[in-house]
Amino acid sequence: MTHPFNSRTRFTTWGLWILAVIMADQAIKATVEASMPLGTSIAITAGFNWVHAINPGAAFSFLADAGGWQRIFFAGVGLTVSAMLAGWLWRGVSTRVETAACILITGGGMGNVIDRLRIGAVVDYLDFYWKNWHWPAFNLADIAIVFGAMLFVWASFTAKTFADDTSSEQTLNEIKTG
Repeated sequence: MTHPFNSRTRFTTWGLWILAVIMADQAIKATVEASMPLGTSIAITAGFNWVHAINPGAAFSFLADAGGWQRIFFAGVGLTVSAMLAGWLWRGVSTRVETAACILITGGGMGNVIDRLRIGAVVDYLDFYWKNWHWPAFNLADIAIVFGAMLFVWASFTAKTFADDTSSEQTLNEIKTG
């Protein structure tokens, strides 16, 4: 009999992966801050610039002009969600896809929280555009969060939960024993 997947058995490993996402995000941001003045843009290809921008708001600069309270609010949301996902990993996520989603969202969220606490805004450096239409600049932490969310959506359609596996196994044993 195979043992069902449970993230708790490798929690330290998942914690190291979260730390790796945070460190990669912060290393790139530190490099951008050290090598490019704020507002600088370097054309890489037609359609992509490497920039140094900051975003005091959330996705798509939501609440960027709110007056400063959003710094603490978004840091609090990021810390809360990250703590909840880390707690879920500790209790035991039942699929690898959900584990990867937790790792990516937690690492990305904490990468952006660090920026908010450090400078009051998030450092962004990826600028994709077509003609004069620019997608809002973003960073590795944002990519991790979005990809993690997509994995959660995918898991909701494809993954069988640990509770379902256990109840199916119990039902099968009850049928066998009569």
